[in-house]
Amino acid sequence: MKFSNCNGKRKVQYESSEPADFKVDEDGMVYAVRSFPLSSEHAKFLIYAQDKETQEKWQVAVKLSLKPTLPEDSVKESQEIEEIVFPRQVTKHNGHLQRQKRDWVIPPINLPENSRGPFPQELVRIRSDRDKNLSLRYSVTGPGADQPPTGIFIINPISGQLSVTKPLDRELIARFHLRAHAVDINGNQVENPIDIVINVIDMNDNRPEFLHQVWNGTVPEGSKPGTYVMTVTAIDADDPNALNGMLRYRILSQAPSTPSPNMFTINNETGDIITVAAGLDREKVQQYTLIIQATDMEGNPTYGLSNTATAVITVTDVNDNPPEFTAMTFYGEVPENRVDVIVANLTVTDKDQPHTPAWNAAYRITSGDPTGRFAIQTDPNSNDGLVTVVKPIDFETNRMFVLTVAAENQVPLAKGIQHPPQSTATVSVTVIDVNENPYFAPNPKIIRQEEGLHAGTMLTTFTAQDPDRYMQQNIRYTKLSDPANWLKIDPVNGQITTIAVLDRESPNVKNNIYNATFLASDNGIPPMSGTGTLQIYLLDINDNAPQVLPQEAETCETPDPNSINITALDYDIDPNAGPFAFDLPLSPATIKRNWTITRLNGDFAQLNLKIKFLEAGIYEVPIIITDSGNPPKSNISILRVKVCQCDSNGDCTDVDRIVGAGLGTGAIVAILLCIIILLILVLMFVVWMKRRDKERQAKQLLIDPEDDVRDNILKYDEEGGGEEDQDYDLSQLQQPDTVEPDAIKPVGIRRLDERPIHAEPQYPVRSAAPHPGDIGDFINEGLKAADNDPTAPPYDSLLVFDYEGSGSTAGSLSSLNSSSSGGEQDYDYLNDWGPRFKKLADMYGGGDE
Repeated sequence: MKFSNCNGKRKVQYESSEPADFKVDEDGMVYAVRSFPLSSEHAKFLIYAQDKETQEKWQVAVKLSLKPTLPEDSVKESQEIEEIVFPRQVTKHNGHLQRQKRDWVIPPINLPENSRGPFPQELVRIRSDRDKNLSLRYSVTGPGADQPPTGIFIINPISGQLSVTKPLDRELIARFHLRAHAVDINGNQVENPIDIVINVIDMNDNRPEFLHQVWNGTVPEGSKPGTYVMTVTAIDADDPNALNGMLRYRILSQAPSTPSPNMFTINNETGDIITVAAGLDREKVQQYTLIIQATDMEGNPTYGLSNTATAVITVTDVNDNPPEFTAMTFYGEVPENRVDVIVANLTVTDKDQPHTPAWNAAYRITSGDPTGRFAIQTDPNSNDGLVTVVKPIDFETNRMFVLTVAAENQVPLAKGIQHPPQSTATVSVTVIDVNENPYFAPNPKIIRQEEGLHAGTMLTTFTAQDPDRYMQQNIRYTKLSDPANWLKIDPVNGQITTIAVLDRESPNVKNNIYNATFLASDNGIPPMSGTGTLQIYLLDINDNAPQVLPQEAETCETPDPNSINITALDYDIDPNAGPFAFDLPLSPATIKRNWTITRLNGDFAQLNLKIKFLEAGIYEVPIIITDSGNPPKSNISILRVKVCQCDSNGDCTDVDRIVGAGLGTGAIVAILLCIIILLILVLMFVVWMKRRDKERQAKQLLIDPEDDVRDNILKYDEEGGGEEDQDYDLSQLQQPDTVEPDAIKPVGIRRLDERPIHAEPQYPVRSAAPHPGDIGDFINEGLKAADNDPTAPPYDSLLVFDYEGSGSTAGSLSSLNSSSSGGEQDYDYLNDWGPRFKKLADMYGGGDE
């Protein structure tokens, strides 16, 4: 369709009177929207052209007619391909530009998708009117030709025939924009490129697809018709502006179909699901399953494509059922004096969804418990009510309770529910009598009694009561705590008697009160007991004489400038303590001659020198102190006074001022003993150090290491009693501090018959001290005496050897006394063993010495 006007400036918009069947593009191309059999109702329709600015509208009628298609006609039509001519270029005429015709807009080429061919399928022929004079070559460029996806469109370079090589898919590419070119054989452009637009016409080749295969929604039970539930959505890959992509929804089925098969409906355009019938009851139907169908072609069941999904609608619970007790009366029992005990278990039923506020029960006691001894807790798992005792119950006071309880939900009932909001029941609780503890009354019991009460005096009766009035039981009494062991209690009647004198000044009495604890036990099953405390408030009597305080003091040799202030110490309290009277005794006479005492007030007095000078020293001054008791008590206390030389300030300057400062004789003796012990320890340490030094010096061997024969003696494993002839410690000859290395050890003389079992022993280095001391002198003298005594045996001659070796040139030791054995043997080597083996050399070698 073409619209022309005088000025050519109008912008018009095309519309079809039958948009469901025919559409008009902006370029005026009219095409059928869907496939349908052409009939009389489709044979005529209108096309409107409306000015976008003035809204002025024009119309034209379009009539369709059927034309039988013959085979030769189809071939002819297929050969008659639309020809597109390049627009004429601007040419110059006589040096002036010649006006050419306005370029026309090449209408788009509409090509249905999914065409069956045959391919390549010719679309249009491109031609330049200059092909009469020149040999031209044609080509196309753009996506689909020489750009990806390449090869969809091809052009014959000679004839300019544009063809498509395969079926198109609108869902992939809905429009192709190509450019056609014309060049001469040298490649020079002879025409301006022209644009070719190819529209892919949509076909209904895609089914609707739901975004989810299963849709979940909820709706409260009891909802009114028209309540929104959920929305389901499907999409179609076809053109949404065409019938191929226009979807419509409907409900195919509902399960279950109670209470109505049409409980829900769906908006066929938006997919909104709403309720259309009343009667949603979760207690009867908890879930509905709907099969939803989406169909394109605006839901046309004949030509449209369909798909289905499932909508699961859960009916949510509301509180439309109150809890109901399973019985009218519940029974329970509880022992007396027990708390936190479950008495009864209340059970209810509720048809609402378990473990929701509409199902959870809350219990309360409406009557029968004025003192609040019971409470009801809800078991979160079973929803039962647990009746619990929270305050002790006395069987002697209440033997039974009848409680009225009510149960209701945590949330109120939904509006319009005709059921009562709560349920009530009765709970009968029986109290069980148990054996209770006896108790003392009052506890503690306080009595007032003067101290000094003699043993065997009855103080009071301290008895306990048994709360079990309905049990015949006996109570026995025993003593639990009596710190000073002053009391005893009668096990039957509870009479308390003294067994010692009560003393208020005892350390077991605190704030004049003495505490004793007693136990009362019954003979019930099981036996029970209770404790009671007896508090004895002891009244003071004047049984303690006052004493001087302090007991030691110091003063100067002259009366001035010092004086001694004293007071009295009395363990009694008022009125048996102060005020006190202070005085000096008549004897000895020196007391009143040297001293004078002056009472300052009821508690203090002052002691002064009466004479002008008293020689320095320690004096014991007796003072008579009398308290104010009735009768009063007097005591002579000794005040030790240190008289010392004083400076101008009245301070003692004596060396032994420590006595006057308050240290007694015991303290002075202890200090002196410590000093003496410390001095003794220091002296012992010095003596020990000196002795140790002497012992170290005394350990020096008195012979040359080469003459030391102990190497041969100590190599035997068992030496028997070889040291029995020595009355001194041979270990003093050794120095164990250092060990001489084998490399520098003197070789010495070895016995020929020595068994070489052990390694060469290492002897310690001897001390080089020139004066070994007293011990060294003693050993030296002993060695000399032994060497010079012809009757003394040689050193270590009494050793008993287990193994003597074989092949010895000296022969057996058993031949020492034999004059016939070893006569021809050479024993001169014995001289090399030192002076202690000189006797052997003389005996066997016949030497002079």
